[in-house]
Amino acid sequence: MIIAVDGPAASGKGTLAKKLAKHFGFHHLDSGALYRLVGLGVAEAHGDPKKEADAVEAARHIDHRRADDPAIRTAAVGMLASIVSAHPAVRQALLDYQRTFAKLPPGTVIDGRDIGTVVCPDATVKLFVDASAEVRAHRRWLELSAANPGDPPDEARLLAEIQERDARDRTRAVAPLKPADDAQLLDTSNLDIDAAFAAALALVSPAVENVLASSAKG
Repeated sequence: MIIAVDGPAASGKGTLAKKLAKHFGFHHLDSGALYRLVGLGVAEAHGDPKKEADAVEAARHIDHRRADDPAIRTAAVGMLASIVSAHPAVRQALLDYQRTFAKLPPGTVIDGRDIGTVVCPDATVKLFVDASAEVRAHRRWLELSAANPGDPPDEARLLAEIQERDARDRTRAVAPLKPADDAQLLDTSNLDIDAAFAAALALVSPAVENVLASSAKG
């Protein structure tokens, strides 16, 4: 049982994925954290994220235990993650890890940018979460301002960074950000987290319940 949740930065996909995993009692993987760990690894090794060799070296030595490290949640590391994720060899290095995780019983929820299209194309159900760039920039501003109230970031700069990252993610040659053909689409621009979760649950529950019912019969 695999629920694939894709979407651009700050669309709410990570929060929704965690809530869906908790609701169904499934395991959760934030695949973006893996790429953030690679980006952080390149930075800590004083490498160049645009050099595939440097990025692959970091991918081979990431410490998955640091997935909750606040250091990987900065805007700077997010940009590094976007750069290293464009390298085909980096994506290949992390692909096996993600697919192995996806097989954990009784089910998994994995969020990212290519879960439904590349990592788990046969996922039980696929959800593509989106929101306008302006809304996503404001959400990121609120998040970063709360974390550092004495030095709030410039929202216009955050918007420019999100638009730049969107363009890079959507146009990269390998595994570009796009909805899978059979993905359920959810726009969270005008939804708070509770409303977004209710909408997401309504979209994925029928498929999950159908598989659970089939398993019970079989």
